Amino acid sequence: MADEDIAGTWKEAEKLIDKGKIDRALDLLREADADGKEATTLRLAGKAMHMKASKSGSASEYRKAASLLRDAVKMNPRDKQSNAQYNQLLNEMQDKGISQTAIPRLFNEGTPTPAGLFAIVAALLIILAAIQFVQSSDNSNQDVMMKLRWTDANGVEHEGTIWIELYDDETPMHAESFRANVDMGRYDGIPFHRIVDEFMIQGGDFVHQAGSGGYAGAYFGYCKPTMEKTDDCEDDETKWVVPAEFGQTHDPGVIAAARSQSPNSHGSQFYLVDSTGAYSLDGSYTAFGIAYAGEIDGVDTTGVEVIDQISQVECQSSDGKCADQSQYCQTCSPKSVHPVIVVEATLIEDDSDDPWYKFW
Repeated sequence: MADEDIAGTWKEAEKLIDKGKIDRALDLLREADADGKEATTLRLAGKAMHMKASKSGSASEYRKAASLLRDAVKMNPRDKQSNAQYNQLLNEMQDKGISQTAIPRLFNEGTPTPAGLFAIVAALLIILAAIQFVQSSDNSNQDVMMKLRWTDANGVEHEGTIWIELYDDETPMHAESFRANVDMGRYDGIPFHRIVDEFMIQGGDFVHQAGSGGYAGAYFGYCKPTMEKTDDCEDDETKWVVPAEFGQTHDPGVIAAARSQSPNSHGSQFYLVDSTGAYSLDGSYTAFGIAYAGEIDGVDTTGVEVIDQISQVECQSSDGKCADQSQYCQTCSPKSVHPVIVVEATLIEDDSDDPWYKFW
């Protein structure tokens, strides 16, 4: 279908949705984009299903809407409408006590249900198979859950969790390296060594924990100190670096690759952008993922909100000249008075649902 035709269909579908003619709108979207290849199709379908769910109160329809909007966000992370609709839906589901995935009841007052008995047997079989499989499993396309702890300027300790989706299609090398370091537990217990309000928070130095160390989690043929492609360091992981993969924008919530002089010098350090964005870095630093709010495996996560709170902690620099964060922080690279810590970073299993058009 020509671009102008599908654009016209989207407009017509949105009008129908606004008039409450949900089924007709969904029929139009199916006819125009049966494979769900366009993010706008998924967004509109998600909006329609959200309206159906709000009227019926059906947990199943809420989950269908959430899956559609999540796919729309993954396909186009910078679409503000998709992000806003998705977060609104997740908040509504949370208020109603509806999880994003449906899990059958396994026990009734301590006694296994039929589903529970089946699950126990299946679990035993899976465990036996997993013993051999886990060593060679592929971590590609897995999201990351990062639990953080910090102390605010009033001395109150906080904990928060962010859910990070990685740009596998646009920045595959950075995504692979970051996942590998997460999988090896290298970020657990590591501080954010540089914090700049209205800008970003930076961490990931698992060697020195101060901004001068760290290396890639996978080998891509680029090595320190030249930062050029060579085979000289394949057996020395401490020299591994990730080459630049520019192109993504530094929107609020983005995770990006810190580096030294060369564009190809990213090791393990990363920074998380707060709600102001960091668009001046576009084209100079690789943005390779984004933090979202939502519920993962029963854990509520808050993305940009946590980053913003951390960016406002009390800061100082090693030379003591950064007590006033607003005045000096752009030039003296401060660290926090109380350490801001990555308590734990873990990989989340991919639970992709069926294609959008199979829902109806």
